[in-house]
Amino acid sequence: MTHRPTPAPTNASPSQDAPGLKAPTPRAGNIIDSLKPDPKIAHGWLHTARFLTTAPQLEHLPPLDVPEVAFVGRSNAGKSTCINTLTQQKRLAFASKTPGRTQSINLFSLGKQGVTDAVLADLPGYGYAAVPREAKLRWQRVMGNYLLTRENLKGVVLLIDPRLGLTELDEILLEVIRPRVEEGLKFLVLLTKSDKLNHAEAQKALSIARLQSGGGEARLFSALKKKGVDEVAMLLWQWTHGAGATAQAPQPLPEDEPPALD
Repeated sequence: MTHRPTPAPTNASPSQDAPGLKAPTPRAGNIIDSLKPDPKIAHGWLHTARFLTTAPQLEHLPPLDVPEVAFVGRSNAGKSTCINTLTQQKRLAFASKTPGRTQSINLFSLGKQGVTDAVLADLPGYGYAAVPREAKLRWQRVMGNYLLTRENLKGVVLLIDPRLGLTELDEILLEVIRPRVEEGLKFLVLLTKSDKLNHAEAQKALSIARLQSGGGEARLFSALKKKGVDEVAMLLWQWTHGAGATAQAPQPLPEDEPPALD
């Protein structure tokens, strides 16, 4: 009897991969490429964003085991517009008519079928001149403590108006989080309102931001022109679902009523 050689085992088919991930590429060790989601998947995930809670102090924040991404930046940097654009919701993040008035950390949960697998944190804008000095100092302490001690924090998005560049307060924030970035915290400098710049100005601002990002990344973004929306959506999905996102399993969370508009 002739014995046929036993076929060598093959790898699992792409259908066995985790939902939302592309099939692994043949390049060994290139984990990032295999974790890039389809933009539609990332946008669909962000569109599930819903208000979770608001906290005027750190002790009012619920302890969470899912990855959290914080959005920070000066007043008028376009933070609320950015969050609303990414989540495809017009009024998820509230922009006060008076810059600097909003002084709470607002959390938004993400995940399909009411099961939270990540959280976005909208931190108060800083640097507005009309805010009393005592309030400024209090929120500097709150934000600094949050960025240093929030255990489930996986990434920080710092929004910058490229026409102004990094200000002194932005540089202070960079110094605060630098140790955590060196330990693996994801960090992105997002240059908002990039439609206000011509191509040469935008590329120059991007080059400077990359040098100043302290180990993080830098991207151009325009809510008006939808520039950079796909890239940022996929990046947030990777931060919370890709390699290194080691938070516990998704969990249902109680949701409060949204806060009244200022």
